[in-house]
Amino acid sequence: MEETGRDRDTEGRARSARPRDGLGRPLPYGAPGVERQPEGVVRTPEETVREAQRLLDAGMPFHAHEVFEDAWKSGPVAERELWRGLAQLAVGLTHAARGNTTGGARLLRRGAAALTEFAGVRPYGIGVEGLIGWAGELAGRVEAAGGEGAVRGGPVDAIAEAPCLRPPAR
Repeated sequence: MEETGRDRDTEGRARSARPRDGLGRPLPYGAPGVERQPEGVVRTPEETVREAQRLLDAGMPFHAHEVFEDAWKSGPVAERELWRGLAQLAVGLTHAARGNTTGGARLLRRGAAALTEFAGVRPYGIGVEGLIGWAGELAGRVEAAGGEGAVRGGPVDAIAEAPCLRPPAR
């Protein structure tokens, strides 16, 4: 069998061993990076929201997206759009923080659209309406600051723009 030279995980699947920064960008081998989120972790909804909020607050929306993705893939079918929408919001913030205005705005809007069926419900205490409003407002600002693929306005600050998943009940 021919050696491919690709990094592999413990099960032999191709997986880059390069360290990553807080926005999920690969760094050179040997560079200090942030700890990656393990894949395929089954968490309770409470653990998912708590861990994702911790990562968002730390300016690591790419890693929060991975936490939501685990819930999306392992949770009940009736909740998949909730977790998928939250994952898209996190990756939209990731793109905006990397300076990708077009991709960031697009994913923020796509995530917000996925969450609309949960508006008014507050699943697991998640303030869906507030997140939909946050995503639309941030997408508009990101588009206004940039242009088609441009970084004119520069990347957004992932920590300053991190959403609050569970705002206090009114």
